[in-house]
Amino acid sequence: MEKELKQISHTNSNCVKVVLYGPESTGKSSLAKALAKYYDTVYVEEFSRTYAKAQRNLRLTRKDVLPIAIGQMQLENEQLKIANKVLICDTDLLETKVYSEFYYDGFCPELVKKKALENTYDLYFLTYIDIVWEADDVRDQPNNRLEMFNRFEYALIHSKKPYIMVKGDLEERLKICKKHIDKLLNKAH
Repeated sequence: MEKELKQISHTNSNCVKVVLYGPESTGKSSLAKALAKYYDTVYVEEFSRTYAKAQRNLRLTRKDVLPIAIGQMQLENEQLKIANKVLICDTDLLETKVYSEFYYDGFCPELVKKKALENTYDLYFLTYIDIVWEADDVRDQPNNRLEMFNRFEYALIHSKKPYIMVKGDLEERLKICKKHIDKLLNKAH
């Protein structure tokens, strides 16, 4: 099981890895697509969304956390192999951990917690809640946005992960992300 959650190292490939991280409906997927297009690279989709839609009633339980984490790491490792200098991750295991602990009364599989802390990325972009919440078939927290944002930021701080908060519309967020990704790329090459 641990092997299925093992992250392929990106330090040997000189590929910069960034994570778009934060509560639901904060523009992560739109930002991931735009950044991947700008850098002519691939991005890692949010596996939990695909997984949830594949369930008949869209109601996930504790037993779904580990398969979601495994699926996320498989996608990330596959995309890293074909990434062009930068890999944009639309989520990571730390985000899976935060959601698991929120929805399941503090529960998260020990292996997921361990790997969420061990996995490394060059930078996290914490997406703020200043974008209008939009309903879809898996989102369900329109009234807890600030609480969720605070949980995500706390996890970054507690885990000592490097992060930059991004706010504003898509263009403003893109500008911030590109500035920081370009610095990382210049340092890596």
